[in-house]
Amino acid sequence: MTTARTTTAIQFIKEGKEVIVADGANLRQKALDAGVDLYTLGGKLMNCGGYGQCGTCLVEVVEGMENLSPRTAFEERKLRRKPASYRLACQTLVNGSVVIKTKP
Repeated sequence: MTTARTTTAIQFIKEGKEVIVADGANLRQKALDAGVDLYTLGGKLMNCGGYGQCGTCLVEVVEGMENLSPRTAFEERKLRRKPASYRLACQTLVNGSVVIKTKP
């Protein structure tokens, strides 16, 4: 018996790209795989490589927040003064269609 994996779409507004991914995919990894640049100049020089330590992979969720994993404790600390629609891509798992704005 095989279990069917479901797929979902991540739409990156600024880049005009839509990426089809398996449910549970890491937002940062799928963005980088698709050639979507998540980082400003400082982030390019000093990002932690996706371990949730630096906070430079900041994105804004325009639609589909309910389709993402809950904010992690690290995100709660790092994004304390940011809008609720902001997430760290490295800490975010995608479980349904979302619309993302990079470098908000």
